[in-house]
Order: sequence, then structure tokens, then C-alpha cells
Amino acid sequence: MRKHITYAGYGVLDYASYPLGMLVVAPVVLRNAGAAEYGLWMVATAVVSAGGIIASGFSDVGIQRVARLRGENKPIAMIEAVRTMLAINLALGLVIAVVAWVAAPYAARHIAASRLTSERECLICLRIASVMVLMRAIETVSVAAQRAFEEYRGTVQISTAIRLLTLGSAGVLALLGKRTESIMIATAVLFAVGTWLQFRHLGKFLDTTSLWPMFQAQETHNLLGSGIFVWFQALGSVLFRQSDRILLGISLGAAAVAPYSLSIQFAEPLFGLTASGLFFFFPYLSSRVTTLSSAALRHTVLNVFLCNLLLVACGGGILLLFGNAFLRIWAGPAVAHSAAKILPLIVVGSALSGLSVTGIYTMQALGMFRTVAYISLASKSGLLLMMLYLLHHRGLQGLAIARVCYGVAGLLVYLPLIRQLGLFKKSSNSIPSGPIITELQGGA
Repeated sequence: MRKHITYAGYGVLDYASYPLGMLVVAPVVLRNAGAAEYGLWMVATAVVSAGGIIASGFSDVGIQRVARLRGENKPIAMIEAVRTMLAINLALGLVIAVVAWVAAPYAARHIAASRLTSERECLICLRIASVMVLMRAIETVSVAAQRAFEEYRGTVQISTAIRLLTLGSAGVLALLGKRTESIMIATAVLFAVGTWLQFRHLGKFLDTTSLWPMFQAQETHNLLGSGIFVWFQALGSVLFRQSDRILLGISLGAAAVAPYSLSIQFAEPLFGLTASGLFFFFPYLSSRVTTLSSAALRHTVLNVFLCNLLLVACGGGILLLFGNAFLRIWAGPAVAHSAAKILPLIVVGSALSGLSVTGIYTMQALGMFRTVAYISLASKSGLLLMMLYLLHHRGLQGLAIARVCYGVAGLLVYLPLIRQLGLFKKSSNSIPSGPIITELQGGA
């Protein structure tokens, strides 16, 4: 238990470093650079985040694969899996970076439509962001491999330090009167340093001199077989969770992004902290899935879900009670007034998304990537169309309503999980007690 609490603490630190840093830096950038420059920064950051998630969409199945090989004591296969994951991420990252680079001029014209930012500056920021997508894809391989070894301390220390240095440089540059393009250049340099440090630390667990990218046949088949479903799931999540700010900037200009982004920054930790704090459960269960009985699995999942529920309930209650007051102090009355109407809806949406964390990690640890992806894609494809409609007809409030619907859709993952675990079976005699993996073969 003590070890799990420590792992959860590292997960929370890994996530919380960015939003807590933003609590300090965002007001500095807003007041010294203006809402339009802040909005442009958020759009460029969303491009990096969205592109990085899509490019590294196979990472979860990579963690599950390496963790399982580690549990089976197959070191050569682990290296081959990591090399294949690096090749996949490089290929995807390069494609997405090129697409973002080519699309940058079109997006820059629309983002700069308000004339509060120049088209040239928007273009530079978006193209820097496209290069950073490739960096993120490469870095994720090292982070995923370390998590498969249930190693969190080193990778979290590196990522936290880079995030804080990135945010600190943004605040200093804003105070010096520099614009968003300077912030993005500094961020890209720090990203490159962080990627190098992550691979250097990975050398404690694997021989990094042998980690040149290679599509090893068997591992490529293993990763792509399940990973394609995870990738489509990541793509669907990005189209909804990340593209809203990009579409908002293109539709209404960079200045309109500020109140929406601030609300997201306040509410999104409900999901992010929960997902990060409970992430240790994914590699933990993945490496033990061949030995756990159904009864032990049910007991473990229920305990984790109760922790999940407690985290979300406490965080959501605090934000609903005090969120508007926090916004007024943090960003000033003008931005807070614009955000006040949408913050409660965004909080509810993030809380509902946070409740889905236990279900997603359990299903993926059991190898049921296909089922999770089907549920995610089927629900979110309809929600994406709803988001576009609501953005066009109701603006900021429409996007907030779409976030609530997104949270509800995420809970659908529990329907097949409840059936798989037999949570509502009355007789314990009807539940097999053998290793759970034997019950799942062919069922993913």
C-alpha cells in the first residue's frame, strides 16, 4: 500500500506541476502580453498537445506489452518492443508534424483575423509547435518504457523540472515584453533537453545504445494489433478534448480562447490528477494479469474505483463552490465574468471524465483495447458533430455543454467491464477463481 501511495504521489506531481505552474504564470502573461497573445500561446500549446497525443497513441499498448514481458522475464523481447514503439512514434510524429507545418498558414490567417496578433507571428508559433510534436512523440517512448518498469521518480523529476522551467521562461519573457514566438522558441529548446534527459535515465533499465528504431516483425504485429484501436481512441479524444481551443481560435479569434482556456485549466485537473494519480494501477495490473483470480481482480478494481470517486467528488465540490472566486482573483474581473457562465458546466464534464479512469485502465490492462476503442469512437464521433454544431450556434457555452456530454460518454466503458467482472452475480460459486487471463483469451 505504501508503495502504491508513493506511485500515486509521483503521478499527481507529474500532472499537477503544469496546472499549478500556470496558476502563477498565466496572470503574468495575460497582464503583460494581453489576452490575444495569451490565446495564441494556448492555441500553439494545444497543437503540441493534440499532435503529441496522436503521434504517441500506441504508447499505452506499449506500456502494457513491456510490462507483461517484464513480468514474464523476457529482456530481449522488451528491447525489441521499445525499438518498435520508437519506430512507430517516429513515423507518426513525422507525418503529423508535416501536416501541421503545411496547415499552419491557413490556421494563422484565421487566428490573426482580429488583428490583435500578426499573421506572421501566428505562423511562426504554429510551425514551432509542429516541430515540438515530433519531439513529444520521441520523448513519450522513453517515458512509457520507464512506466512499464513501474519507475516513476526519475521520469517525473525530469518532466516536472522541464515543465516548470518552460512556464518560468514564459513568465520572464512576458515581463520583458517579449511576444509568444519567443516563448515558443524557449519552450522548444527546453523540450529537446527534456527528451535527451529522459532517454539518458532510461539507460538505468535498458541498454539505450541498442534502442535504434526498428520495425521488428513480431513486436510490430503485437503493438499494431491492439495499438491501432488505442490510437483511434486517442485520435477521438484529441478531436474532442484538444481541438476545441483550436477551432475556437479559428472561429472567434485568439482573444476568445482566453476565458475558455482558463476555465479548462481550472477544471481539467479533476480528470488529469485522477488519471495521473491512478496511472500506477495500469502497469501494476498489466504485469500481474496472468496470475490474478477473478475475485482478486474484482476486489482490486472496486478499491481503486472508490479512491477514484473520492478524488473526483472532493475536487469537483471545491471547484463548484469556489471556482468563480478563484477565477476573479487569478485572472481579473473581466475575464472571470466571461468565464463564469461556462465554468460550472466544464467542471461537471471534467468530473464525469475523471470517473471513467478506473474503467479505462482496467480494460486496457486486461488487453481489451478494442472494446474500449469501439466505445470511445462510437460515442465521440457523434459528440464531435455536436460540438461543431453547438460552437456555431451557442459559442463558448455550446463548447461547455459539449464537455458535459463528453464526460457522460466516457462512463460507457463500465458497461462491458461490469459484465466482464461479474460484479452483480449473486453466487460466488458461479465465478471462476482461476487466473483472469484465461477468461479473456480471444475476448478482447
